[in-house]
Amino acid sequence: MAEPLDWNKEIKPGPREVGFDYSFHIAATGDRVPSVYIENGFIVDLDPNDPVSVSYGEKVGDEPTGISHLHLLKLQADEQHSGTIVNNVSRIGTMAGGHKARFTDESMADTFVEKAVGFIEREKDHPFFLYFATHDNHVPRVPHPRFAGSSSLGSRGDAIMEFDWGVKQIVGALEKNGLTENTMVILSSDNGPILFDGYWDGAVERNGDHNPSGPWFGGKYSSWEGGTRMPFIVSWPGKIKPGISEAIVSQVDLFASIAALLGKSMPAGSATDSQNMLAALLGESPYGRDYLIEEGSGNLAIRQGNWKYIPEGQNRDARRIDRNINTNIPKGGYLFYLAEDPQERNDLSKQFPEKVKELRALLHKEAPGKY
Repeated sequence: MAEPLDWNKEIKPGPREVGFDYSFHIAATGDRVPSVYIENGFIVDLDPNDPVSVSYGEKVGDEPTGISHLHLLKLQADEQHSGTIVNNVSRIGTMAGGHKARFTDESMADTFVEKAVGFIEREKDHPFFLYFATHDNHVPRVPHPRFAGSSSLGSRGDAIMEFDWGVKQIVGALEKNGLTENTMVILSSDNGPILFDGYWDGAVERNGDHNPSGPWFGGKYSSWEGGTRMPFIVSWPGKIKPGISEAIVSQVDLFASIAALLGKSMPAGSATDSQNMLAALLGESPYGRDYLIEEGSGNLAIRQGNWKYIPEGQNRDARRIDRNINTNIPKGGYLFYLAEDPQERNDLSKQFPEKVKELRALLHKEAPGKY
């Protein structure tokens, strides 16, 4: 069993141990303690006389929690998110100490954008790689007050507007420094949308008739298209012509694709699932992967072109995006043809048993013993 992490010393392994020269990030997602920034492996502004301790099991310290001091909260949370209160928001887990180092949710986007723009300014005369992992739309959704009311969807929509602003600042920094034509920008996400995810922030009540999954079914935690099909924009004005591609790619393919772009070989044993999709990313080929495994909280599915197979024994979990659909996967699984059925409602498994057999075999190849 690993020893508990000492947050008061250098925190590693971290970004620098996997190749980054500089890093500035939070310790986890913002709904988890410790609620601090970490720069190059050390908590920012940590007072050695006020050391940090963290626990996701037994409570540490005697600070107010979302259960003991409900009246201090500006967002009511479920039990999982009712640990230590930081900035009047309770989190997963408990922490003590580090008071000077604790972040403020409302200023997080500004802080990250400032660091990213500063990095671009410093490195503008050299080739660089910037990974900008924004927190904006993750819970707790507490955007800066200047974005309040900027959408009609409450804090969730306002957080998305804040994200758009952050992207604009980074793209603007590239333009300001004359880097746009020779810089590849990739914008994507980590999973599909979710309304309620631990905090009662009005996302459900303010959603109205808006469909956050667009034309797809499902959302976060599901293996349905609404949970696994991500926005994926690649911009490189000097190399890529604007357009829409139907090529299937995975974010894991960025490893091999960027290595190919740089003329480098992948280190032995690294990113073994990654495939070189550079031609598709550059718009030079309409073809991507032959097939792709999709996953949502342990639920697997497989896509091959417009065909999609979801095996039995899983949960059609829409997680509050659509509560009125039967979530049980029948024996034999589902087969859909997404070009004609993007909502994954018309099961074709009985009409095309050979396609089911083919896709099931491919899924078994990737997850042997399970399917």
